[in-house]
Amino acid sequence: MTGIVILFIYVALFVGAWVAVTLVQRRMEPYHDLTSLKTVTFGDESAVRSNRWASILSLVVIFLIWGAFTGSRLVPVHVPGPFVGDTGFTYTARNAAGEMDTADIAVVVHKVGAKVDDPEIEAGDGFAKADTATVAAWRSVLIRASRNDDGGREDGYAVIEIDGKPIEPGATVRTANGAVTMTPKGSLSFSPSKGLQMEPIWMPSPEDVVGRFIEIASDGYQNFTLWEHLGWSLFRVVAGFFFGTLIGIPLGYAMGLSGWFRGWFDPIVEFMRPVPPLALIPLVIIWFGIWETGKIVLLFLAALWIMAIAARAGVSGVNITKVHAAYSLGASRRQILWHVIVPNSLPEIFTGARVAMGVCWGTVVAAELVAAQKGAGMMIIAASKFQLTDIVIMGIVLIGIIGFGIDMLMRRVEGILVPWKGRA
Repeated sequence: MTGIVILFIYVALFVGAWVAVTLVQRRMEPYHDLTSLKTVTFGDESAVRSNRWASILSLVVIFLIWGAFTGSRLVPVHVPGPFVGDTGFTYTARNAAGEMDTADIAVVVHKVGAKVDDPEIEAGDGFAKADTATVAAWRSVLIRASRNDDGGREDGYAVIEIDGKPIEPGATVRTANGAVTMTPKGSLSFSPSKGLQMEPIWMPSPEDVVGRFIEIASDGYQNFTLWEHLGWSLFRVVAGFFFGTLIGIPLGYAMGLSGWFRGWFDPIVEFMRPVPPLALIPLVIIWFGIWETGKIVLLFLAALWIMAIAARAGVSGVNITKVHAAYSLGASRRQILWHVIVPNSLPEIFTGARVAMGVCWGTVVAAELVAAQKGAGMMIIAASKFQLTDIVIMGIVLIGIIGFGIDMLMRRVEGILVPWKGRA
């Protein structure tokens, strides 16, 4: 339910932001007639540039949704959170003699980790005795009315109503601030209303993640500093990507230029391409061990097939008229390779490199499952075993930031080395 609400809010904010920015930009921009617009072609990828306002608003929306659904102090508006405070319900019991009596259950719902005393309540004069309970938000508490009531252990005793509504084993009755479910043995399980906010153990607030980052940046984690963890992950990814590129690009060129090479290697490449790197972990452990070699080999295999296919696609996409023009000018095969094929295939290769780097970053967590003592992936896995979700999210965010930084760097390098991308 919470996921559907988040998706709906995200879509609504996306549409609202698009409409608002579009209206503002139309008012601020000068009038365009048909003559000024005729150079713009719908579907021309080279004419599409990232809208900076859209990027900024996208990050703001994600942060606002994150904060709103985690009760963050940094966000002014929150979705309804879990009930915290005093509540209760009334149950009606029937004893072995067929008599019926009612009693109150007083419940104190407190924040997770807080310690509170049981509320005071008078037991009452009938055979059904009032009872008390305390429970943390998002949790549930079991109330055994039969143990508290006079004659509750006799045959024929049963709780038959909650707040005047019939109940039976397996059924649930909504109360003012929660719900009561009867277990198969007749006990009452009270669950306070959870609202739409997510429990910190599943999704901590932004300030909790930032606080954990500051703590680990200062004190380290698992006997290594945060920068050592990130540095080792970066080293493994770069090493695996480098070797994958070193072999994948020549292999792709060979497959694009030679029918023999394509026929020989195409079945291998197309067979291995859909195999996820995670499936290769057992073989990597058996063949290369559990230390650094195994991790780098796994990342190498994650990048190899992507780079080979990108290079092959780059060669196959070279405009044949350019090759014919070079031949007509007396160029040799080597000159055509270096001055026609390589420059025209570089855009595809850079695209493949960006994809391969993303896959390597996505695989580094799995690679560091293999007996790693340091690394961002190891930090995430170790934290997940103890349900330290704030560390898990912190590691994911850091991996994403570093991966985004590498992608932006590769885009910049591509813009410098391949300025002709998107041009005829």
